[in-house]
Formats: sequence, C-alpha cells, structure tokens
Amino acid sequence: MDRLSLLETLIVALDEGSLNRAAQRRDMTQSAVSQQIKQLEALVGHQLLHRTAQGVRATRSGALVYAHAQDLLGGFDRMAAELDQMHNSLSGDFRISVNSFLGRGVIGPMLLELDRRHDDLNIIMRIEDRLVDVVRENYDLAIRTGRLGDTDGVGRRIASLETVLFATPEYLDQKGRPSDPEDLKHLKFIQHHEDQTKGFFPLTRNGTEHLAPIRVGFTADDPDLIMRAVGSGSGYTRAPLFFVQDMLRDGTFEQVLPHWSAPEKDVFAVYPSRHGLDRRRDLVIDGVIERLQEIRHNRPPARLHAITA
Repeated sequence: MDRLSLLETLIVALDEGSLNRAAQRRDMTQSAVSQQIKQLEALVGHQLLHRTAQGVRATRSGALVYAHAQDLLGGFDRMAAELDQMHNSLSGDFRISVNSFLGRGVIGPMLLELDRRHDDLNIIMRIEDRLVDVVRENYDLAIRTGRLGDTDGVGRRIASLETVLFATPEYLDQKGRPSDPEDLKHLKFIQHHEDQTKGFFPLTRNGTEHLAPIRVGFTADDPDLIMRAVGSGSGYTRAPLFFVQDMLRDGTFEQVLPHWSAPEKDVFAVYPSRHGLDRRRDLVIDGVIERLQEIRHNRPPARLHAITA
C-alpha cells in the first residue's frame, strides 16, 4: 500500500468523522479503511484517531499528520497538473456542478464546445439546484449563484447578473400594480430557497436604497416549480433579466416596480482548496466569464425555460 493512499484514507476518515462513511467515499469496506489507518499508525509510530461510538476524531498526532497530509496531497496534485500543462494537454475526468438556470442555457453549451475540441477530456456535468460541497463530494468545480453556502473549498466571485422582479399581467390586474416598494406587502413573493429575504428586500432608485417589505407566499428549490407558480398567478419572483427578457418583451410577464433596481445576483466559482494548478478548471472558468460578459453586453442566449429566484 503506497503512503499517499494511506494519507488520503486518513483525510477522508477525519473529514467524514466516520470510518463507515469514509469507506463509502473510498469505495472499500470499513474493515479495509480501519486496516489502512492501523498501517499508517504503525508507519508513523503514533495513534492518529480516537474511536468512539459516535465516530472518529483526530488525536494531537492525528491532527498534525492530517495537516501535513493535505499539503503532501496538494503538492502531488499540483505536480500532476503542471505535468499536464507542460505537455499542453487537457485530459481526464472533470466533474462540475451547475444549477439548472445557468447549466442548460449558458454553461452546458459552452462545455459541449470545449468537449468537442479535446478528445481526451471527459466532462461530467451535474445539473442540480443545491449547494454541493466540492471537497466532500469530489467535484473539480461548482458554479453557484446568490451565495456560497458551506463548503471546504475556495470560492471567488467571477460575475454578477442584473435581476428584475416580475409577475403575470393578470396577477397584477387582480392584486394591483405597486407604485412604490411599500406596496409589495400586498403581493406574494415566490422565493427560491437560497434567497431568504428575512422580511425585507433592498431596492434602489437614484442611488437611494429602500428596504421593501416582502410577504413570502411560497418557497421552493426547483426553478421550474417557481416558474409554474409565477405563471399560474400565485405571486411574483426575482430572476436574472436575460433569462426572462423575451417573456417580458412579449407580455407573458410584466416587470414589477420597473423604475426600481433589484440587487444583482453574484456568480461564484468554487473548487477544492487542496488542488493547485488545473488548466481544465481555469479554461472552464474563463469560458463562463466570457459568456456572462457577452450576456451583459446584450447578447443573450436562447430563451430558457428554467429560472431561479
């Protein structure tokens, strides 16, 4: 058994706090994980884990080995990435998580183009409207909007999207069109689970911010369900402008408080902190940035069905 593999097993066991969950992540039996930990303890001459009914945690020696193991594995990954760069090749599996409203219309087509240009690259794209942990779930990259959430990875803001409030004209005919932010309390807000309003929402006009009262009527983590709720006249919501501008233009939806600006939605790239150079990751992030810059300069993608608040 090579030493790097033993160190990786220790890292996974401590990250999970459980030998059983570590075995699932490492695709081996729990007894095999336990045996590898014992081999590593024999190799370094120290007990590395406290084992209890609730799981495992690091001893003082274990915490030290854990820290050095992360550095060693990170160095190995950087070496492998630099070797790839030296040979100017893009290859291997690249796992990326993207939410549906960006994945289907923006990032997915860009990744298909990238895949066609590089025969040895295998892109594994997951469209999922949840905040994944790129480290624990073994993703090379996640593109997120709104907020980062809890993750052991590194996140950086790469873009921001203009957003608007909107509803169906029929809903506004029935409930009344707000003339100022205070009037929003008479309407129901269809909320994406990422965007917890806490009762107020900042709107801006002529450089002045106003905290508008928000009455949440429905919360969901499925963008298609949010779209159906708004389309059926259940309330209003918020989405990036470029995703709904065609439907605003043809009258399917109507902008709420058009003279007020809603907050922009940040876009983040999140990737494992222990990974160093990765030309594949940098190429994907650059592609996302370029595509979102095009969108911001009024060159929108094809009309989409999926949106998010």
